[in-house]
Amino acid sequence: MSEHATSTDVLVIGGGMAGLAGALALRENGANVTLVERAPEFGEVGAGLQMAPNASRVLRRWGLLEKALEIGVQPKHLVFRDAVTGEELTRQTLNGEFEERYGAPYVVIHRSDLHRVLLEGCEAAGVKLVNDVTVESVETVGNRGVAHTLAGVDFEADVVIGADGLRSTLRPLVADDEPVSSAYVAYRGTVPITDETPRTDLEDVIVYLGPDCHLVQYPLRKGELLNTVAVFKSPSFERGEEQYGGVDELEAAYKDCVPAVQEALKNLATGIRWPMYDRDPIENWVAGRMVLMGDAAHPMLQYLAQGACQALEDAAALQDASVGTVFTSEGINPKAWDVALREFNDVRAGRTARVQRTARVWGESWHVSGLARTLRNLLFKSRKDNNFQYNDWLYGQDGDGVPSLTPKRVAETAAA
Repeated sequence: MSEHATSTDVLVIGGGMAGLAGALALRENGANVTLVERAPEFGEVGAGLQMAPNASRVLRRWGLLEKALEIGVQPKHLVFRDAVTGEELTRQTLNGEFEERYGAPYVVIHRSDLHRVLLEGCEAAGVKLVNDVTVESVETVGNRGVAHTLAGVDFEADVVIGADGLRSTLRPLVADDEPVSSAYVAYRGTVPITDETPRTDLEDVIVYLGPDCHLVQYPLRKGELLNTVAVFKSPSFERGEEQYGGVDELEAAYKDCVPAVQEALKNLATGIRWPMYDRDPIENWVAGRMVLMGDAAHPMLQYLAQGACQALEDAAALQDASVGTVFTSEGINPKAWDVALREFNDVRAGRTARVQRTARVWGESWHVSGLARTLRNLLFKSRKDNNFQYNDWLYGQDGDGVPSLTPKRVAETAAA
């Protein structure tokens, strides 16, 4: 171990959504938490994201929901349309009965805004944040995790959380696998909403479903910005090219779509595109005193809009699993981490695997053509507003494998 080793209760590797959430959750439990990030500054790239009630409940637990609502938007409806005909297929009202059923609002927010809310929450809670740290490996020595860095300064902790994303450096400790290409890419863009912006749909999340493509639009930042995401099957990405020199593929993918969709393509930033990957689910995320979280553990395609949501659920579940075991009324019991990590893994692995697999199936159903498209549209149109049979397992407060994420759950865990 380096003579310059830095010691802490909890070390978090990665300063994205999952890392910040995990750091905040365990700091709230009373741990001394150090978070290291390889970038010289904290920040988040991308555009908008959707925070379903299973995630906004977690923000409420940490006292951060109001801050998210101050800068985000609560859309009135989630609406699906056929991209070729413009026909409405189904809609879900997102206030009223929906919010009452799931105990929290549906919020859309810019990725950078949610990242800032979590970062400020960590700063206020006293998490030690360190930039310019590249972790090369982690090992368990005795009952502690040791992170070896490029600079030669080791960090040691009772537990190490690997939250370093899709291409995690630490995932090889638990799985010999690689990211899986979906053959689909995304272009994103946010533009100011002006007097010239069509007034239609500016209070809703709109999803247009087309053959081998879809397009999503919704407002951000209290209705000041319009977020647009176009996702389509890319021949060049199928050939292994993550980036592409022109927009001909983009234009070709949407050539048969209604004018509203084609007009929305003008909102996209076409200088960079986002190749879409996930990984196959794995059952074990724990190696000694290292545990994965977020995309490092369960990267998923975005069709259920659950990537960030599941990262927040991870943090809340680890917070619950360690209350009453590691963090007790008598103080911290670091020897109990093995039990807490196993409980966390048991609670989360099955839940996130279902989300990963369902996202793949959901994406396939969005992009069908021919007879499959006709049947898909009939199925969607048969669903009535406030039919919750497809939502309860994902958003519900006591769904399969989902911690209830309430103070009651914390109290029960502490008493166990």
